[in-house]
Amino acid sequence: MKLKKVPTTVGLVFLFLLACSLPTGRSLAQEQSSKAAEPVLWPHDMRYRLQIGDAIEITFRLTPEFNQAVTIQPDGFINLRELPDLRAAGKTTPELTEALKKLYSGILHDPVVTVQLKDFEKPYFIAGGEVGRPGKYDLRGDTTVTQAVQIAGGFKESSRHSQVLLWHRISDEWTEQKLLDVKAMLTSGNLKEDVHLRPGDMIYIPQNTISKIQRFIPSMSIGSYLPR
Repeated sequence: MKLKKVPTTVGLVFLFLLACSLPTGRSLAQEQSSKAAEPVLWPHDMRYRLQIGDAIEITFRLTPEFNQAVTIQPDGFINLRELPDLRAAGKTTPELTEALKKLYSGILHDPVVTVQLKDFEKPYFIAGGEVGRPGKYDLRGDTTVTQAVQIAGGFKESSRHSQVLLWHRISDEWTEQKLLDVKAMLTSGNLKEDVHLRPGDMIYIPQNTISKIQRFIPSMSIGSYLPR
């Protein structure tokens, strides 16, 4: 029986399409490397997370002799009665409650634990750079970046309104950074991109080009350079 010969052009096209459909070893390695380099970020939620210096009251309904008032130490841990220290900083009160139940179940039968936050650091934001009054401010209610700038004394003449930096911590290892053109927002009157601050956010207003150049001008009157 005589075999029919497949045209060379059709075979080449088939091989080309097959090769394109298969990922190369290099592309797979690059993809894996890219995924490994991406940060794993914490999902944002609005529950308050305990911080260093917070005062907590721990109540045991069935065994009141274990009731205790503790303060989160500078290392983030709290001292517990009859048990080793426990890390509390970064946890929500429900998360700390579950952790305490698990720990005390080793010495108590089915403990009923209540955690109450008695004193904590009030929400704040930090304004730095070329504003009238740089510093730390209480975050009272819903506040945007432009409102925060006004609370901090407004822009100075040396401010670069078009490059306002906003930093927001999203985990212990990662901080989100945004660059905002506040000048364009105020000029156009469109405040859709006026970001709402979260507790602990920091805004920084850099110097404009002119103010940077002025730092290197000799300390003499500029009038001496002008023609008379």
